[in-house]
Amino acid sequence: MTSGQKFFDEMRGINDVTRAPYDAYASWFQSEDPKGLIKEAKEAEAFFRRTGITFNVYGQADAEERLIPFDIVPRIISSKEWALLAKGIDQRVRAINAFLYDIYHRQEILRAGRVPKELIARNEAFLPMMMGVEPPGGIYTHIVGTDLVRTGESEFFVLEDNARTPSGVSYMLENRETMLQMFPELFSSIKVRPVAGYPTALHASLAACMPPDPSPEPTVAILTPGIHNSAYFEHAFLADNMGVELVEGSDLRVRDGRIAMRTTRGYKPIDVIYRRVDDDFLDPLNFNPGSLLGVPGIFDVYRAGRITIANAPGTGISDDKAIYSYMPDIVEFYTGENAILKNVPTWRCSEPESLAYVLDHLAELVVKEVHGSGGYGMLVGPAASRKELEQFRAKLQAKPGGYIAQPTLALSTVPILTKAGLAPRHVDLRPFALFSPNGVQLIPGGLTRVALKKGSLVVNSSQGGGTKDTWVLEDD
Repeated sequence: MTSGQKFFDEMRGINDVTRAPYDAYASWFQSEDPKGLIKEAKEAEAFFRRTGITFNVYGQADAEERLIPFDIVPRIISSKEWALLAKGIDQRVRAINAFLYDIYHRQEILRAGRVPKELIARNEAFLPMMMGVEPPGGIYTHIVGTDLVRTGESEFFVLEDNARTPSGVSYMLENRETMLQMFPELFSSIKVRPVAGYPTALHASLAACMPPDPSPEPTVAILTPGIHNSAYFEHAFLADNMGVELVEGSDLRVRDGRIAMRTTRGYKPIDVIYRRVDDDFLDPLNFNPGSLLGVPGIFDVYRAGRITIANAPGTGISDDKAIYSYMPDIVEFYTGENAILKNVPTWRCSEPESLAYVLDHLAELVVKEVHGSGGYGMLVGPAASRKELEQFRAKLQAKPGGYIAQPTLALSTVPILTKAGLAPRHVDLRPFALFSPNGVQLIPGGLTRVALKKGSLVVNSSQGGGTKDTWVLEDD
């Protein structure tokens, strides 16, 4: 990526002509008072602050709570564009689930040589204890967040798959609610597909994954690590909107071969746990013995088929960034089809030739930790100083298998509201898919994350990014 490079702007295209999905919004925007919109933006920020829509920042002395900046200019996607994305995500989610089932059973994809055996055997996200376990309904990935980027009119790429404990859906819902309250006239004139049904859809999808012999009153609960977790707001938000209990490990115990939660009337069996606790902390008897966040014995109950855990333990192997580089093969192996959504070209630093290329072109590439997330532990070569490049070079040489590298894509831009008017900023998109024995259900929209700093490609909230409401239009 070079200075002065032309990026595809989703509102203005590449020829500075308003694209069709934005026509109605652009007309509305031109009729509005800029000062009034700036005032509305400040009111939105105040609303988010009052509501407590914050996240905790790890790695800082006081683990401060921050407000995720919200931009009031929506990102707009046409129904045709969404249909393509939905078809591609449906295909990918099914392939990931089939891959997980295979990896924890016959491992046919390894026998066929389509994925290297050592990539699984040496992977810390692989759980040998899941071998042979039959998850209720055959579902491993009940909730998947697929990170997408765009580089042109019809060019979309999957940046990464989030199949462990994908977060951000509460911001998608709150962003829409805020926009509905602030600009009701917009939603009267522009037909936008709703997202408010997500909590109901999530509950129904989880309920469809009950274990074979559920309790007389089937119960779903959300397991949270507690108030100090960076996504605690979302855990509480979803529990409230789904009408289910929000529990911590200390609220649960094994009783009569089931997992039960403490209530004012004694212990009540739980059938489905939507867990927001990582594998390592889920069960101190089977995983990290020092964990105070999980439930002793829950994995034994799970293996016995007496509870559903969403997402299933061991799903992290599928969103490993080294496995990601094999996703086109994985999709083709399990579906017999070419992947609808492209992968970003990826160099696996564990391979000597790839490592040599990455070291020679470090200043041009984005380098990521295989198990990294949240924008941490990565290098954006074009934005890095000479010192940062040399430090990262040493990391790569010391532990090449811990990293992958990708080209610096010319990410699309969408406008944000500034005091000087609209200004383009880079974005990505995380749609949320629900998977149950009834099929894949995709919520029409998702979380658009925006890099608020001019020229920045890092959209993560932990790295200074913000969010937008994502509009998927009704039929064009």
